[in-house]
Amino acid sequence: MLLIPAIDLKDGKCVRLRQGIMEDDTVFSDDPLAMADQWVEAGARRLHLVDLDGAFAGKPVNGDVIERIARKYPDVPIQIGGGIRDAETIQAYIAAGVQYVIIGTKAVNDPEFVSEVCKKFPGHIIVGLDAKNGKVATDGWAKVSGHGLIDMAKRFEEDGVEAIIYTDINRDGMMEGVNIESTVELAQAINIPVVASGGIVNLDDIRALCGVADQGIMGAITGRAIYEGTLNFAEGQKLSDQLLKG
Repeated sequence: MLLIPAIDLKDGKCVRLRQGIMEDDTVFSDDPLAMADQWVEAGARRLHLVDLDGAFAGKPVNGDVIERIARKYPDVPIQIGGGIRDAETIQAYIAAGVQYVIIGTKAVNDPEFVSEVCKKFPGHIIVGLDAKNGKVATDGWAKVSGHGLIDMAKRFEEDGVEAIIYTDINRDGMMEGVNIESTVELAQAINIPVVASGGIVNLDDIRALCGVADQGIMGAITGRAIYEGTLNFAEGQKLSDQLLKG
């Protein structure tokens, strides 16, 4: 199971939000490229980048920083989300060296778009579903839709997405532990990999996720825990590798 460090970009800086609230941010670094260096050196085998400004603007805002990271680490798959609303943006990110593009709000508001880009960019599309009490949220979590999490995931599986990134909004950035139950429920309902996001605090959460990894959970995104030091990233990935060895 991959442990995937998150680098959330706001105003060109590396930050973390609590429950997606833009005003409730903590700046962890003025140099996102240096943060990428730190996590790759610690053993990260994938990076999760989020253009927070882009998510609210509806178009990429921190594209230059993202391209610099992708160019520096061509052998480390990068997944990027935030403000991706058209095929031209996807094309630009892939051309810049990004491996996976995460469609969030656009996927929920315009599901046909996902079908179209899966055909146009096969192997590169991931859908991010952020849910609150089982309902999918959009627009940087500012709006909660009437769409059920599992129903939407099944729809996108049929379209051919590579994976679903599932975030429990109630847990994200709150350091309260992963919602194992709902993550497993989602993974069991579909046949494509699920990446868990939100709530990781320490090695106990890694152990818990590894215990259910065989249900279809391929990885976990971690942010605040590795920035605040409750989880040592290198130790977390090492533990995951040991628990799932063979």
